[in-house]
Amino acid sequence: MFIILPFIVLLDIFVEIYHQIGFRLCNIPLVNRKSYIKIDRHKLKYLNWSNKFACAYCGYANGFVGYIGEIAARTEQYWCAIKHKKAPNFHEQQHQKNFLKYGDEKAFKKKYR
Repeated sequence: MFIILPFIVLLDIFVEIYHQIGFRLCNIPLVNRKSYIKIDRHKLKYLNWSNKFACAYCGYANGFVGYIGEIAARTEQYWCAIKHKKAPNFHEQQHQKNFLKYGDEKAFKKKYR
């Protein structure tokens, strides 16, 4: 599980550059990183060093997945707020609930003039 850590950190750097520059240029509200990434379980005294490292890793990696998901969702809301075509077993995400209906050209032209 820890072998992927350098790749997550590298992805984090690139995503953060995009987030800080791209969102500011487009006036998209920034995502609060602290609302997604929390590393605190390593402070528990009853954990040994390997458990503490694992807990720190999971707090970072899983929090980062949520953080990057929110950045992607806000990007999608800004650039392409169109629902996907209905398909069996496809899960519509919460941020897509108010998107334009798939194939509604009139609504698209009205919104994105």
